[in-house]
Amino acid sequence: MTRRLPLLATLSLALTGLAGCVTAAPQPGEVPMGAPENAVYRGVQTQLLENDLVHFVVTMEGARDAGDAIAYARCAAAQYALIRGMGFARHVRTTTNNEGSLWQADAVYTVSPSLPRGIRTIDAEVTVADCTEQGIPTV
Repeated sequence: MTRRLPLLATLSLALTGLAGCVTAAPQPGEVPMGAPENAVYRGVQTQLLENDLVHFVVTMEGARDAGDAIAYARCAAAQYALIRGMGFARHVRTTTNNEGSLWQADAVYTVSPSLPRGIRTIDAEVTVADCTEQGIPTV
């Protein structure tokens, strides 16, 4: 019994160390990392629906899939929040449409100065920095 305990402890430590080396598989709804190589960002249309509810329509060419258009809308929402002096946004809904090489994301976000309730919130400053690093325009 005393010989098994050190072996189990060693094995446990080894497995714990390996766990840090595993890359998690992408989850549904996650956006791909980095801008697509041949992407052409066609712009953002913004409409304030209420004091804190904002509608975004983004259009791009060369997206790999809907995730790229969704990422573009998220980056636009984060920048909009900062422009309005808000630090946070909360995703309400996004739909996408694809016609040939043209992708469009139609998204609605709430913006607020403090962290809103819900699980689909974004820190605008952090998100804009991440978008810039990935080469995705914000506005």
